[in-house]
Amino acid sequence: MEEPTRLVQLIHSEKGRKVAVVSEPYLILLNEVSSIYQLALSSIDSGGSIHSLLEQHLSTDQLEYDSVYDGKSEWKLLPSFDNPDIVSNCIVTGTGLTHLNSAMNRDVMHQNDAENLLTDSMKVYQWGVEGGKPKDGEIGVQPEWFYKGTGAILKGHGEKLTVPAFGNDGGEEPEIAGIYLVDRKGQPVRIGFTTGNEFSDHVMEKKNYLYLAPSKLRNCSIGPELVLTEDFSDLNGQVSVSRGDEELWSAAIKTGEENMAHSLANLEYHHFKYPDHRQHLQVHVHFFGTGAFSFGAGINLQTGDQMKVEWERMGRPLVNSIEVSEEKEEFIRVNQILCH
Repeated sequence: MEEPTRLVQLIHSEKGRKVAVVSEPYLILLNEVSSIYQLALSSIDSGGSIHSLLEQHLSTDQLEYDSVYDGKSEWKLLPSFDNPDIVSNCIVTGTGLTHLNSAMNRDVMHQNDAENLLTDSMKVYQWGVEGGKPKDGEIGVQPEWFYKGTGAILKGHGEKLTVPAFGNDGGEEPEIAGIYLVDRKGQPVRIGFTTGNEFSDHVMEKKNYLYLAPSKLRNCSIGPELVLTEDFSDLNGQVSVSRGDEELWSAAIKTGEENMAHSLANLEYHHFKYPDHRQHLQVHVHFFGTGAFSFGAGINLQTGDQMKVEWERMGRPLVNSIEVSEEKEEFIRVNQILCH
């Protein structure tokens, strides 16, 4: 099978933004292209192949990938996709309870010992098992859905993910995210897939499952690479958490349609069925769920801990450290326009 094309976004303090094609052990820079968003939009507008555009803009300038990846270069990796023009016109969302292990972790968090009943989490997961993979063109059962924020929350490989002063905790969620751009006619177009760490506050969520929504309003990371592929059938991966030289926890993970309660088409339909999610030139980063996270194993992350997510056929691993804010939570007062 031919290897899919892998792209990265880079920034330099003097040379600005660039896009590069991964050609191990090098990154080959593109001429006159500052974002994958720009490249994708040009492809959509022209009706041509994104691969033909890559060939047209490919330069002879190369960077050593190791140096950039390890943070030893003047070039820095950016999130693997964004809206460079209007940050707020990028919506970051996700779908939960798509993997059995995730549903089981949530089930334990929300179990009521006094009532030996199926939790709401397991009910939603079971609905997906029974009706999440309809026939082609048909509408299946609705999955769980959550909002994380705008493109302002996106971090790249090597950047810190922070637990804010008002947060209770922060923990990794190793996932794959779909990357989408809505064209000028309001039609969603999938650009590709990227490795993601859908960083969340599990302590807040455990207090009460109705706190799921605010527990998701955190920064997260995607990258280092965007993979131009249609294959989302069966992917194997590895997630780990390290403190200094010690690996605290690791787990094998699986994702893709064969390992999920919903088909990709069903997840995409239930995200883009809302007209507000089909605004012209809108960017969407949508996480598809996880099968394991360290919080479920009793790990409490601390400042300096490193989270590593790796998927086969998705390029190099995504690594981020965690930083727990030591600031005191401060009240934010809203001004009134009539006050002088």
